[in-house]
Amino acid sequence: MAVSFSHVGICVADLDRSLAFYCEGLGFDAAERHEIGDEFAALMELSSVSLTSQFIRKGEIAIELIDFHEPEIELVGRRPLPRTGLTHLSIRVDDLDDVAGRLAALGGSIVESTRTVLPFGDTSLRFIYLTDPDGTRVELMEIPG
Repeated sequence: MAVSFSHVGICVADLDRSLAFYCEGLGFDAAERHEIGDEFAALMELSSVSLTSQFIRKGEIAIELIDFHEPEIELVGRRPLPRTGLTHLSIRVDDLDDVAGRLAALGGSIVESTRTVLPFGDTSLRFIYLTDPDGTRVELMEIPG
């Protein structure tokens, strides 16, 4: 059986703001963009739909930013971790503090209480959670080597 990963979809409230966060902040590139209508309503379990689907890519990773025009989106913010479903996106970075600061300037929210440093041989592993502008949890990992 041939199976390969395609992408992760994220519903966003402001497509331009999310493009800045992921492209300027994390180095993704804007790729395919589609205007989608009722032809996808059944797939999305909706009676009617209108949205912009904007793919962003970095290497083999693809994220679909979904900007609903209809129906109106529900703003839920950051959800608790011990809940089934997607919990977070994890991004490996060279300089955790620099990237976290850049993402905060682009509308992200750093969750300072999650800052974690773990000893690893003669170095340390550093982690922190933040959220994108719509509350999607993003884990930054600074792992040497």
